[in-house]
Amino acid sequence: MLETLSANLARAAVTAQGAIAEAALRQADRPAALTPDPFHVAPAMNEVMAGLAAQPDRLLRAQADLFSRYMDLWQSAARRAAGEEARPVIAPASGDKRFSDPDWASNPMFDMMKQSYLLSSNWLNSLVSEVEGVDPASKRRVEFFVKMLTDAFSPSNFLISNPAALREVAQTKGESLVRGMENFAADLERGGGQLAISQTDLEKFKVGENVATSPGKVVYQNDILQLLQFNPTTEQVHEIPLLIFPPWINKFYILDLRPENSMIRWLTSQGFTVFVTSWVNPDAKLAAKTFEDYMLEGIYDATQQVMNQTGVDRVNTVGYCIGGTLLSCALAHMAARGDKRINSATFFAAQQDFAEAGDLLLFTNEEWLQSIEQQMDQTGGFLPSQSMADTFNSLRGNDLIWSFFISNYLMGKEPRPFDLLFWNADQTRMPKSLHMFYLRNFYKDNALTTGALTLGGEKLDLSKVKIPIYVQSSKDDHIAPYRSVYRGARAFGGPVTFTMAGSGHIAGVINPPDAKKYQHWTNEHLPGSVEGWMSGAQEHPGSWWPHWAEWLRAKSGPLVPARDPAKGKLKPLEDAPGSYVRVRSDT
Repeated sequence: MLETLSANLARAAVTAQGAIAEAALRQADRPAALTPDPFHVAPAMNEVMAGLAAQPDRLLRAQADLFSRYMDLWQSAARRAAGEEARPVIAPASGDKRFSDPDWASNPMFDMMKQSYLLSSNWLNSLVSEVEGVDPASKRRVEFFVKMLTDAFSPSNFLISNPAALREVAQTKGESLVRGMENFAADLERGGGQLAISQTDLEKFKVGENVATSPGKVVYQNDILQLLQFNPTTEQVHEIPLLIFPPWINKFYILDLRPENSMIRWLTSQGFTVFVTSWVNPDAKLAAKTFEDYMLEGIYDATQQVMNQTGVDRVNTVGYCIGGTLLSCALAHMAARGDKRINSATFFAAQQDFAEAGDLLLFTNEEWLQSIEQQMDQTGGFLPSQSMADTFNSLRGNDLIWSFFISNYLMGKEPRPFDLLFWNADQTRMPKSLHMFYLRNFYKDNALTTGALTLGGEKLDLSKVKIPIYVQSSKDDHIAPYRSVYRGARAFGGPVTFTMAGSGHIAGVINPPDAKKYQHWTNEHLPGSVEGWMSGAQEHPGSWWPHWAEWLRAKSGPLVPARDPAKGKLKPLEDAPGSYVRVRSDT
């Protein structure tokens, strides 16, 4: 056993060394890093450190408290070593999965290691969060960075201090570590010399075969989108069709992963004629496409084509995430021009007011934006998809980075097939003009709800939007926090229905009724604060989809014969899901 273990450890070491050497050679031909401080945290860190230095009494009290806590830990460990019962000095937070292995509690050495780490990391994070006299934005930036740093140094992330990984090495005689380093090498290869951690088995899914399978036709396309119309599943449908604008940061098929959780299939079963825009995965040729282009060639063109196809003069619309931000701008633009083609609008996890837009605000100071712009210049005028994926993953590092680091590399496990994570990995590129406009005007300047945004010759004012609005938020959404979504809901000038779903940015939206998961809250009023809304809200079990469908039916007109996409005024170009959605960013 020792001989086999030794040989496998040597194989693992050679594999890792070879992968790192190959990655270094591939990186050698690339331009040097734009900045040694990609998060631009150094100025904020200096400000926080200066704030701490200005409060020496607070620092001394914090150090004394940490020393006292460590004395408690040592005494607890000593009592436990003597065979006595000893309560933990500190325990992981609820939901912290890093220390779920039983050995973290039953083995005194690992328990001591765990508690020591938690004491130190909590102390450091608290020290930063409690500093006074510091710009709140600077402090939040440092808090985020320190949290990333302390998460990275968790003992669960290292082979020698992870009991589950060590046990796997022993049980497999080192084979797990060989497999782990092979996974590591494969991810380095896939990332072109940069580590692209696999979150799922990408070979198990194929767009149009086992994801994005709802039948329909591509009935129109232009430079930036394909317009999909899906086959009806009822004999009659509501007269006014539904057009969905998903985010262009990801592919549209989050709405159509599997038949049992497909929102598209569910909507057709409810008697709606469903259209969806499938955004292009842009390259350097589309680098100059602007936010205004996406409004005109996206919202305006798509709505016009839907009206042409169905023979109606109005459409109901949905905007998901950034697609909702674009739709909001189009609604304000149409209101300024007296254009009444949109009958109602629904927003899934979409923001209009970015004053409380969550941790993504940390990535949008001017220095960081300039670095992003330089990166896009180097790549030909677009933001690589992996850059966007890394940003979103960093917001939930323990779940989306370190858990896979441990499983893939330390444990040597193959990533499990998971359609949602396959979709999450199928990121798209961002055209420079579009993306910089979005980051600067929304995240940085919050120009839409402050009345400072002009598009297409019109100054945008959401209070002039009088059509019925339905706003969905999610309680645990870290990308579009419900507080931020609520601020946007109150910016519209017409009737607004606000709903809160359980779970987060994806599961809160994609929650079919048959799953009987989570819950949602409703309140017919829209008071001045989200706290006021929540205090008067009623909780309901399960999905919010039926509540929305009831609202939507009232806005969708009488029933008419179902519409066959192949027999409309627009000639079908190809079968759904179309060709735009199949373009991967690594091709």
